[in-house]
Amino acid sequence: MIEQLREGLKRWVSVHPEWKAEEDELDESYRPVASVLHHTPSALVLIDPLVPDGLWPSLDDEVKTNGGAVIVLTTISFHARSRDEVARRYGAKLGGEPDGVRVYSAERGDEVALWLEEPRAVVFGDAVIGDQAGGLRLSPWYRSDEGREVTRRALLQLLDLPVELVLPSHGEPVLGQGHDALARALEA
Repeated sequence: MIEQLREGLKRWVSVHPEWKAEEDELDESYRPVASVLHHTPSALVLIDPLVPDGLWPSLDDEVKTNGGAVIVLTTISFHARSRDEVARRYGAKLGGEPDGVRVYSAERGDEVALWLEEPRAVVFGDAVIGDQAGGLRLSPWYRSDEGREVTRRALLQLLDLPVELVLPSHGEPVLGQGHDALARALEA
């Protein structure tokens, strides 16, 4: 089921068939991973899409309603998920920086955070995850404390934005007071 968060901003969760949260120091509540759908003025943007078979008709309707270009963005290269199938099905462009979307490096390999201007939302891949208690935390997946600190510092620039929502790929989203939740997660 695709859930509307704000006008033009939707999210859905799906259980990833190849990933087990329990093997990565997280509990089972993290098994569903999130995908985001955002209608910009010029395109329908899908972020880290993982599309189960039963969701394709709803996604087909979104694409038809949008009537414009479809762009697929990934927050980190291994979040390819259903990206290629979406691209084939809808003739979507892979990557880029569509109108209303800004890319911020997470300083974790090729990982980025995506700022969606109109809904005032930040989308994360793995750098920041939900804490399953209404807040956020830095990811547990760092090779070193130094790497964690580099990412934390890189993400501090997001606190200059009027963040209202935070949509992590793993864990529950923050649907209000996102700036405060992000600031707490990025505290030293």
